[in-house]
Amino acid sequence: MKLLLVEDDPKISHFLLKGLREDQHVVDLVETGPAGLDQAGGADYDAIVLDLMLPGLDGFAVCRALRGQDVATPVLVLSARDHVRDRVRALDCGADDYLVKPFAFEELLARLRALLRRAGGQGDPALCVGDLVIDPKRRHVSRGGRPVPLTMREYQILEFLARHAGAVVTRSALWEHVWETDAIPDSNVVEVYMRNLRNKLGRAPDLIRTVRGGGYVLETPCEPVA
Repeated sequence: MKLLLVEDDPKISHFLLKGLREDQHVVDLVETGPAGLDQAGGADYDAIVLDLMLPGLDGFAVCRALRGQDVATPVLVLSARDHVRDRVRALDCGADDYLVKPFAFEELLARLRALLRRAGGQGDPALCVGDLVIDPKRRHVSRGGRPVPLTMREYQILEFLARHAGAVVTRSALWEHVWETDAIPDSNVVEVYMRNLRNKLGRAPDLIRTVRGGGYVLETPCEPVA
């Protein structure tokens, strides 16, 4: 998942960033309500983890504004406010789930997985492109029945391509989804990862096609004409 974390408490944000990235998610952090609203409306995220007590604009207002802008990204609210009226208000403002602080990190991960299942994300069954099979639940990849060991970043790139199989995925779209927003774009880095992916997947036949000036397409190769 690519996640947006909106949290102004440095201890909590450090804990969440470390845990979520160790669980192989791409996470961007912002620390104010206005920054969260701006970031969520301008980038593609699988889910937003949102604190309520934020400087500049509270989480209720951020949620309401996002839904007013037709941003449908699932929102999981984290808050020490445990009154029923606060949970009801957050849900009525457009949040999809509410988790009270302090919380177990395992429960946070489970709730994010549930949000994505409801949104049609990683809860999907295996993704298949030709003889390539990707199991999002286990982050397992095989081709022709042979396991393909991938790094975290390689897997994220391949899964993103598979979810858009047959369509051209631009380098900028890959960069936006797979790398943190504050990373410095470098097209050569994308090309290096693509070369590694091709080598690991096997080039006979090549599943990843480069579109000159456009990007990359993951597709089933055409059968040779006899």
